[in-house]
Amino acid sequence: MVKEIFRDIENAADELGIDICGGHTEITKGLDRPIVSGHMLGEVDKDKLVTNSHATVGDEIILTKGIAIEGMALLAREREKELSGKYGKMFVERVQAFLHDPGISVVAEAHLANQTANIHAMHDPTEGGLATGLYELTRASNTGVVIYEDKIHLLDETRILCSEYKLDPLGVIASGALLIVVDPGDRDAVLSKLVQNDITCSVIGKLTDKEDGLKIIADGEERELPFFEVDEIARVI
Repeated sequence: MVKEIFRDIENAADELGIDICGGHTEITKGLDRPIVSGHMLGEVDKDKLVTNSHATVGDEIILTKGIAIEGMALLAREREKELSGKYGKMFVERVQAFLHDPGISVVAEAHLANQTANIHAMHDPTEGGLATGLYELTRASNTGVVIYEDKIHLLDETRILCSEYKLDPLGVIASGALLIVVDPGDRDAVLSKLVQNDITCSVIGKLTDKEDGLKIIADGEERELPFFEVDEIARVI
């Protein structure tokens, strides 16, 4: 298993042009599964540096791929037998493969966006899902936000499994999605570039004044964006 993990790390690093500088392994009493922790350093031209504090009121938010991608893949792996019996082996294998298709890497879309326009902010929502990612983004930019629920892309399999386990997809670990914050004048150019490269994307909302808070519009009604103290997937896994 250790050899397999290191092969996977090496393959991913080679694909992205990353040098592995070092590390160590250890065996710890009480842990019955592997835990991998990493730290990365990189360089970027100053005029291409994107920090979330640069996002401003009026900026629009683009979401790539969809939400709960990693969460559904984890669920399909942890509950494989149970889900195979109800939805079939092909369904479960398809969801397990979400790690690679649509995939949890956001490198490609980040590069494409940054090459196309002056990106004000980018954030990859992970633990706590899209909702937590938006809280983090607005905290860094000192803004509020309004999100349109019907613009948030959900894969069919995600809808099925979230309904099965009564999970709110807004709070499920969302690795694979990328939030790209742009000036409205740059929105169409970024969307076009992503679509040309077969990356699903949509404008899901915009940044507002901090005093307006964090809102989501669903079924024509505006309400508070939900906050998740613990990732929704923890209720199942």
